[in-house]
Amino acid sequence: MSKCFIIETPPTQRGVYANKDMSMKKTAALSIALTALTLSLTAQADVNVKLGSKERVTHLFAYPNNCNVICFRNWTLEQTVEHYLTQSVQRDGYAAAKVAVHNDNDVIYADITGVPGGYDKPLSALLNAGDLAYAGASKLNADNKFAYNWYLFLPLGMALENRKSVELLHFPPDYSLTQAQDYLFSATTDRWSELLTDNGIPKEQTPAYQTIIDIAPIAAPSNAGKDLENVYSYFTDYQTNMVKQLTQSAVGTSLPMVAFGAPVRAWLKQQYNVTVPVLGLASISPAGGQSVPVLGSNHPSYIWNAADKSNYGGDETRADEAGLKVMGQDLSAACWQAGMGQKPTNDPAALLKQCTTNWQVTNKVETCKLFFSTVRKLTPDQAAAKCRTGEVSRQIKQLQKPLPEMKNAQL
Repeated sequence: MSKCFIIETPPTQRGVYANKDMSMKKTAALSIALTALTLSLTAQADVNVKLGSKERVTHLFAYPNNCNVICFRNWTLEQTVEHYLTQSVQRDGYAAAKVAVHNDNDVIYADITGVPGGYDKPLSALLNAGDLAYAGASKLNADNKFAYNWYLFLPLGMALENRKSVELLHFPPDYSLTQAQDYLFSATTDRWSELLTDNGIPKEQTPAYQTIIDIAPIAAPSNAGKDLENVYSYFTDYQTNMVKQLTQSAVGTSLPMVAFGAPVRAWLKQQYNVTVPVLGLASISPAGGQSVPVLGSNHPSYIWNAADKSNYGGDETRADEAGLKVMGQDLSAACWQAGMGQKPTNDPAALLKQCTTNWQVTNKVETCKLFFSTVRKLTPDQAAAKCRTGEVSRQIKQLQKPLPEMKNAQL
C-alpha cells in the first residue's frame, strides 16, 4: 500500500516519493538507529520511585485488572504495576530498561534501571493526578452515579518522557483494561496508529504520538458514551492537571494536541472557551506562558458510523461518499499530528492546509484506496479498481465538501 506524506522532514514512506524508495528506507532506518543510540547513551541512571501505600497503588492501578471470580491474568499487585511501567519505559524508547516492584511494609516501590535520572518525576506527576481522578470517582460513587460495570482507569503504560503529541479522547473501552491491560489496545487506537503510519510515522514509533488523556478516566462498555457525558464535572481538577502536564515536553516546549469527537470538542469549548470543529484549529493555554495548538478531529471510530448504509436508508453509494469524506478528514488530521509531532515549530495553520490539500486534492485517489481497503476490506487491487469506477471518481472530486446528512449521528 502506498503512503503519502508532505511534511518538510526526511520522508519515510512510499507513494509520491516512490522513486526515492530505497534511499528513504535507509534514511528511516538510520533515523531510528540514531534515536535508539541517543536514548541508550542518555539512559544511564537507576531510579527508585516510592509509589505510595498499598491501598493507593491498588486504587490507581485498577487492581485487580481482570478478576471476576476467576482472574483472566492472575497477577499480584506488584506484577500488575511492573507490567504497566514496563510498557512506559518501552514506549519511551528505553528497550533495555528493567522494572522491579516490591512491597516494603505495605508501601510499594519501583526500581527502574536503564532510564535517565529524573524519570521518576513524570511518573509521580501522573500518580498525583490519579489521586485527583480517584477523588472524583469516589464522589461520583457517593452520589450514586458510578455504574457497576465502570472501572477507574488512568492512562497507564503511556510514554512518560519522550512524547510527540497528545490525544484528547472521551473514555477508554473496558476491554483495554480487563482483557489487554494495555491502554493502547483498542479498535480506536489501532486505526489511528494506521493513519499515522500512512503519514510516514514508523509503526513502532506511533505510541509516542498517542499519549492519551480521556476526559472521563473510566473504562466502560463502548456504548456508555452518553451516560459518561454527565460525569465530566467530577474530574475537572484531574482533566486540567493532565492537559497541563502532558502538553509540555520534558524540555518545556508545548506539544500539539488532537481533540477527537464531538463530546471532547464540546468539553474544550466549556473548559478553555475555544471552538474546534473537525479540521478546525485553536490554541489553549493550560499554564501561564504555554500555548498549545489544538486540532479538532473526528473520533477515530466515527468512520464506521458515517459509512454505515443503514444511516442513509440502505443507500450504499451515499454511505461510500460519506466514508470517503471522513477518510480524507482523518488522514489530514493524522498528517497534521505527525508533522507537528516531528517538528513542533511548524506553523499549525500552514501545515493543516498542506495536509488537507495533499489528502483531499493532490492524492485523493490514494485516500479512496485506503478507504476501500481498510474500511470496506477490499483487496488493494479491488480497492484500486473501485476507485476507477465512474461513480466513485465523481465522489472523490468532492472530498472537501460537507458530509451528507445521516440518521443516528454519534461520536
